[in-house]
Amino acid sequence: MEKRIDTIIETAIKALEDKKAENVVTLNISRLTTVADYFIIATGNNPNQMLALSDAVTDALAAVGINCRAVEGYNGASWILIDYQDVVIHIFDRDSRSFYNLEHIWKGAEVL
Repeated sequence: MEKRIDTIIETAIKALEDKKAENVVTLNISRLTTVADYFIIATGNNPNQMLALSDAVTDALAAVGINCRAVEGYNGASWILIDYQDVVIHIFDRDSRSFYNLEHIWKGAEVL
């Protein structure tokens, strides 16, 4: 893994864990698609926590000089997607994570 990707993954996971995200999973999808190399998937317990998780990730990465390309779903707060090009972070509420089941869709991915 290249250093920038390592930094994104490590920093994002720490930020998510510090804000008590549940069931944080990192998938290496690089062999399966060109969309990204890694997905980080996490669950928040309520809309406020999901926003806090998203803010914690973007703030922590900005602090080390890495800015996201885009954030989608922030206002809806049932599925927030944060795009760092090589790493895409998905923050779900419980129902949306179960419904979209990214771990199943990308079941051929290596789980880190």
